Amino acid sequence: LPLPLPGRPRPGRAPLLALLLLLVVAVGPSRPISFQLPGKARKCLREEIHRDTLVTGEYEIDAPPGSSTGPSANLKITDSAGHILYAKEDATKGKFAFTTEDYDMFEACFESKLPVGTGRMPDQLVILDMKHGVEAKNYEELAKVEKLKPLEVELRRLEDLSESIVNDFAYMKKREEEMRDTNESTNTRVLYFSIFSMCCLIGLATWQVFYLRRFFKAKKLIE
Repeated sequence: LPLPLPGRPRPGRAPLLALLLLLVVAVGPSRPISFQLPGKARKCLREEIHRDTLVTGEYEIDAPPGSSTGPSANLKITDSAGHILYAKEDATKGKFAFTTEDYDMFEACFESKLPVGTGRMPDQLVILDMKHGVEAKNYEELAKVEKLKPLEVELRRLEDLSESIVNDFAYMKKREEEMRDTNESTNTRVLYFSIFSMCCLIGLATWQVFYLRRFFKAKKLIE
C-alpha cells in the first residue's frame, strides 16, 4: 500500500484541519471600537445577543486635548424593554459584565457632559471593547482552576465555539420555521379574503342584474 507523503495531511483529515483552522481564526481577539464623542452629544451602539450569554466589556474615555476638567460622560446599557443592565455616571474607565436572560437587542449609550461652549471644544475619545459568548470567557482563569494544559484549553475553547455555532444554527432554523409558519398563515388569510371578495362581487353583480330588470319592467321598457 502507498504510504502518505511526509508533510501532507492524510486523506479525510484535510476538512477537519480546515475546520479547526477556521475555528481558531474565529476565536481570535476582537478589536475594540473607538469613536469621537462631541460635547453635549449622545451616541449609542446596538447589538443583538442570544439568551443565557455572558457579556463583558471594558471602556475608557479620554479627555479632549488641552482640557483641564478631564473626561465627563455617562454610560448606560439597556435592553429593548428599557431595563438598565449597567449604569455609570462620570464614567472615565471601567469594566462591566452581565448575563442575558433572553434574545434581545442591547444598547450601550455614552452621553457627554462637557459643555459645547462658544469656541470649538475638542471631542472626547471613547474606546469600548465589548465581548460576549466564547470571547467573554476567561480561559486563563479556567486553566488555573481546572489545571488544564494549553492544548486542553484550546480544545475547551473550540468546544465552546462549536456549541455557540450550533446554537446559532438552531436559532436560525427556529426563526426560519417561524417565518414559514407566518407566511403560510398569511397566504391562507389572503386566500380566504380573496374568496370572500369574489363572493361579494358575484352577489353584488347578481343583485344589480335583478334590480335593473325589475326597474326596466316597472318602466315597461322590457317585457
